[in-house]
Amino acid sequence: MKTLNDLFLEELADIYDAEKRTLKALPDMARAATCNKLKAAIESHLEETEGHVATLEQVFECFDLKPKGQTCEATVGLLEEAEEIAADFEDSPAINAALVCAAQKIEHYEIASYGCLQEWARLLGNEEAADLLGEILEEEKRANESLTELAKTTCNVEALGMPVRKAKVAKAKAA
Repeated sequence: MKTLNDLFLEELADIYDAEKRTLKALPDMARAATCNKLKAAIESHLEETEGHVATLEQVFECFDLKPKGQTCEATVGLLEEAEEIAADFEDSPAINAALVCAAQKIEHYEIASYGCLQEWARLLGNEEAADLLGEILEEEKRANESLTELAKTTCNVEALGMPVRKAKVAKAKAA
């Protein structure tokens, strides 16, 4: 019979694979971005993701295990979708909004995963692992908030195909 410990370890291996795959994909997303603020946000998250991989390795150690990945099918699919959306909107004013959307889908998956893992680590009596997972969870939440702010202030407006200032004036007149 499988237990919560088994589930925890499977999901830990899943998110470890997810972070490593995301680490490889983020440079391509940054190159696809035409908004300098988005490019900087993606590059910043690349550094955080490197830290997430290292922190996850510490979590494995908290359970006296060597780090091991298990193919994260969800992230495989999300990254394939990100590649497709970047290709489809490459020459479009909507490229940055598309990239934010793709990145937020990945963030939301990671937030859900880390939330579960943190709680399970607590239930399994491993506070050190729970604290480490909580640190990553908070970084993922901040990254998501940053992407939301970029979308609202720049990327979504640019996707309309008009300068940001004109779009804000048009929005103000409509209100």
